[in-house]
Amino acid sequence: MKNPDIYFHELTEPQKRQLIDAEMLFANLEQAETEAIRHRGSMFWRDQDGGRYLIALSPHSRQRSLGPASPENELKYERFTKRKEEVEARVKSLRAKADECRRMNKALRVGRTPDILIDVLNAMMRYGVSQHFLVVGTHALFAYETAAGVRFPNDVMATQDADLLFDTANRAEFMEVMKDRQMSFMGILKKVDKTFERDELDNHTARNASGYEIDLIRRFPPDPEDTSEHPVQLTEEEGDLWPVRASMGQKLLSVPRFDQVVVGINGGMARMRTVHPLHFARIKRQLAKEPARDPRKKAKDVAQADMTQALVEEFLPQLAQAD
Repeated sequence: MKNPDIYFHELTEPQKRQLIDAEMLFANLEQAETEAIRHRGSMFWRDQDGGRYLIALSPHSRQRSLGPASPENELKYERFTKRKEEVEARVKSLRAKADECRRMNKALRVGRTPDILIDVLNAMMRYGVSQHFLVVGTHALFAYETAAGVRFPNDVMATQDADLLFDTANRAEFMEVMKDRQMSFMGILKKVDKTFERDELDNHTARNASGYEIDLIRRFPPDPEDTSEHPVQLTEEEGDLWPVRASMGQKLLSVPRFDQVVVGINGGMARMRTVHPLHFARIKRQLAKEPARDPRKKAKDVAQADMTQALVEEFLPQLAQAD
């Protein structure tokens, strides 16, 4: 039975149509950019010691010989060069269409995800580390409302910080990627907004000049009796963030995931990875019952849980069946 105290503002039909088109376009652009990553760098021929060799050049200017000239290497060079040109042309075309889509998204007010978060999510995608993080907390609601084509009431959305849950189980893989890119997580944030700085007291938090915060959290150790902090820095780069342990971190990592293209206020698009909305609701209710939880946040936890469950029941019933 529908709760009369819970209400949602539905998008208009033009907004819904534009959102569907935007999601399809963004998915195509993602696919093209993923293939473009596989074709980064270049290949060229080098005459050396009386022979001709095929050289692969990485994006970081590292060179690797693929062997002497041969029919196989000639074919490898031709295929790589041809496909690289095709992929780059496709990415260029889709990016132009995405820019047109962004303007239409903005004109129709399709989305309201903070633009700074859109930029951070896209930067993480470009550097190949987005799969190591989940957006949790209040900002996950942007994914749920977008999927449903509605708006949550403003009072349950109010926040100036985004919580990113880092999966420490794959830290070695994460660090390898960052080392290869010669980048730190703070470096990624500064690529988005150069005013981001690590908080002097809370080294798991980065804040920009506008007061927007990125908070990094992680799960507890496997042993629930282990109360020591076990400090973990994202990379070995001095000044990088140190994710802090979160009581619900393990539960958030163990539940089904939920991916959704979200749209910013200025029309930009990004893919948000978060948790299944019904599990979000359950975990929020559990969090509200924790004795250590800030009493000022408990009412909002419950409100977000109730709203999210109602949204699934009314607009996304297929998710309840799959749960």
